[in-house]
Amino acid sequence: MAEGYLTTHVLDTALGCPAAGLLISLYQIDGAEKHLIRQMTTNDDGRTDAPILPKGECVAGMYELVFAAGAYLRGTGHSADILFLDEVPVRFGLSDPEQHYHVPLLLSPFGYSTYRGS
Repeated sequence: MAEGYLTTHVLDTALGCPAAGLLISLYQIDGAEKHLIRQMTTNDDGRTDAPILPKGECVAGMYELVFAAGAYLRGTGHSADILFLDEVPVRFGLSDPEQHYHVPLLLSPFGYSTYRGS
């Protein structure tokens, strides 16, 4: 059984705080197809309560996290009918199922960044 796992968190850089209540969907990518693995919502610390891909479920391959930024931003008071950011997809590869992968998102209404964290 693989001991690697995947975690994520979201920070709202415009408000300077964790992004609580943001829905995150995890997909495994198989060629042109996306397979939903699970959905989780961030807690008050901007993290999921458990790894979004726990130990024993991590396999090498391509994945995509989709962050429901638009719904979160509307919940923080952005009332535009059409927001600049809506869903934020981050596609990445897991090459070693024995490692811990951490994919954070730094979010504002007009931009975002991500990186491989620890």
